[in-house]
Amino acid sequence: MFSVASYCYYFDSARGSRDSWMRKTGKTPAPGQRVRGSRTGRPIMALIDLLGRRWAIRVIWELRDARLTFRALQEACDGVSPTVLNERLRELRESRLVDLADSEGYGLTPLGRELLGVFLPLVEWSKRWARTLPATPAS
Repeated sequence: MFSVASYCYYFDSARGSRDSWMRKTGKTPAPGQRVRGSRTGRPIMALIDLLGRRWAIRVIWELRDARLTFRALQEACDGVSPTVLNERLRELRESRLVDLADSEGYGLTPLGRELLGVFLPLVEWSKRWARTLPATPAS
């Protein structure tokens, strides 16, 4: 039996109705399985689903320089809730992007480091993009 919090309903806003199926949010996106945005589970769609989950990219980013304990990672992620952080870490570990060394904490696997290498050109691009936008006042 699953709690109500462990499920999310797919809502089709175009039709204004709830679809008949529910998706357990605790399932880690994986290639070859139906994922958000793809019925076929193409690898790129599984990756986009995984990285599109709250705090996933931030966790990877914060682990870029060193291994961190759970508490240090939570602090680096501006106090993300322990429940959400545990869920993201579980998904990233199942996806073999993050591992846990007992005495050293969480860190990126070689596959996670390779993914981080793909992010770095996006960081540079985002800086160029930001310079093209009008300045907005800080809130």
